[in-house]
Amino acid sequence: MLIRLARTYLAPYKRPLAVVVVLQFIGTLGALYLPKLNADIIDKGVITGDTGYIVHTGALMLGVAFVQIICSVGAVWFGAKTAMGFGRDVRSAIFHRVGSFSQREVQDFGAPSLITRETNDVQQVQMLVLMSCTLMVMAPIMMVGGIVMAMHVDFGLSWLIVVTVPVLAAAMALIITRMVPSFRLMQTRIDEVNRLLREQISGVRVVRAFVREERETERFATANGELTDVATRAGRYLAAMFPTVMLVANIASVAVLWFGGHRVDSGQMEVGALTAYLAYLMQIVMSVMMGTFMMMMLPRSAVCADRVMEVLDTETSVARATEPVTDLPYRGLLELDHVELTYPGADAPVLRDLSFRAEPGQTVAVIGSTGAGKSTLVNLVPRLFDVTGGELRVDGVDVRRLEPDRLWSVIGLVPQRAYLFSGTVRSNLLHGKPDATEDELWDALEIAQAADFVREMPEGLDAPIAQGGTNVSGGQRQRLAIARAVVKRPEIYLFDDSFSALDLATDARLRAALRPVTRDATVLIVAQRVSTIRDADQILVLEDGLVVGRGTHGELLETCETYREIVASQLSAEEAAA
Repeated sequence: MLIRLARTYLAPYKRPLAVVVVLQFIGTLGALYLPKLNADIIDKGVITGDTGYIVHTGALMLGVAFVQIICSVGAVWFGAKTAMGFGRDVRSAIFHRVGSFSQREVQDFGAPSLITRETNDVQQVQMLVLMSCTLMVMAPIMMVGGIVMAMHVDFGLSWLIVVTVPVLAAAMALIITRMVPSFRLMQTRIDEVNRLLREQISGVRVVRAFVREERETERFATANGELTDVATRAGRYLAAMFPTVMLVANIASVAVLWFGGHRVDSGQMEVGALTAYLAYLMQIVMSVMMGTFMMMMLPRSAVCADRVMEVLDTETSVARATEPVTDLPYRGLLELDHVELTYPGADAPVLRDLSFRAEPGQTVAVIGSTGAGKSTLVNLVPRLFDVTGGELRVDGVDVRRLEPDRLWSVIGLVPQRAYLFSGTVRSNLLHGKPDATEDELWDALEIAQAADFVREMPEGLDAPIAQGGTNVSGGQRQRLAIARAVVKRPEIYLFDDSFSALDLATDARLRAALRPVTRDATVLIVAQRVSTIRDADQILVLEDGLVVGRGTHGELLETCETYREIVASQLSAEEAAA
């Protein structure tokens, strides 16, 4: 997966990567040439007392070092630019793929996991790309070049390299194979900590209300402890890497000085050659160390790449039509024809044999007990889920054949959990209609019974709204969400229990203000309160996914036992008959 991810998203950066390779190659050649020049200064300048040769060769060393520095800086610059571009592209790809997911895929992954994959996982792979451009390209060049130059300086000590490199590689391989499972488990543990943290921050008021701080602290401590244990285990292996490399390197250095000293004493080797050989051995060991550092990053990055590609390879269950329809023969027509919905792995359908027709100017209401399938029905219209049986048509066209943007353009949805984005009142309303004028915004607020409290805010339309709308009350949040839908003036309004946080008086005023606005539109209301839907043109009573009653308020009181029970639990006999 890591290779496929890199091949796909590094393809646009072939030219910068080629520049990185060339610069690293030149810079590494310079680093390999410097010990040879240093040996020549010792053997041909210092020992012989040739000052001119020392100055000349020293100047050449300075020139080589300057070129090496320029190449190294250039390689890091191009490498960093490539890595940052790679990370940007992958994050963008994940964002757009998640944006195409239906509610089913989002629930399968979970929001905390998707956030971790978008941020932490991409960052790990991005760091691997950066390190590859700076270390991985350099390491093999330095290793091969170091071996060649060391053998060129003195072939008699080459057996030390033959012993040192395999021993070092074997030790690193043993440590790395132990690290891989720990890094894989670490990412899962990070997901869990992220999930608990988000959950506890979002539900902090509930936690305090039920005095569950101690219990929630224990839950977080358990998850945090499990992450710490895995990270500590991986850290132990990681901590063993560099001491192992240095141990082997120091033993090899001692061996070079010991055996090389004997060769110098016997006249088989020059003193400068010995220093050069020792420098090349260190370069070889450094290249192995750089390779080790990359191998250290590789397991975790491979795990992260698997998680990233899992998102990118997931196709939405709400697939776009091959030849989507954009021209609609009708306006504001909503039809359900024997609709059925069964969740994957479920024993029974959530909705069964559901049929009704709603035309412009009509209000259709849906009521029923908790879990009857009311919200699921609303979610089918904008294709948050796809039906598994029957047809759902908007403006005469099956929603599965419609261009998604065209479908969403005719729908104004107010979800059960009213959600506001961080920004201002104005920016949230403009989600409904980006080019709305200020008069249109205030008109929508008046209809939604939100104008009064917005005027009381010092900044008015520019009053700040926190993420999720947490700085306003539940009723204010619902009214702003309704205003956002109203400013759009859609053909079909979907209200999913959108009046639950309003008092009865505000509810009545809001519905009265909505009637003129929705006169030419189709309205589908899901509600728990009978008072909200009693004036609807048609009321559907759902029970276990089936329509057990259909008609007006008065008709259902006479024909539907389930509806009578709901009414009796909420209204007095006089209110029900009124």
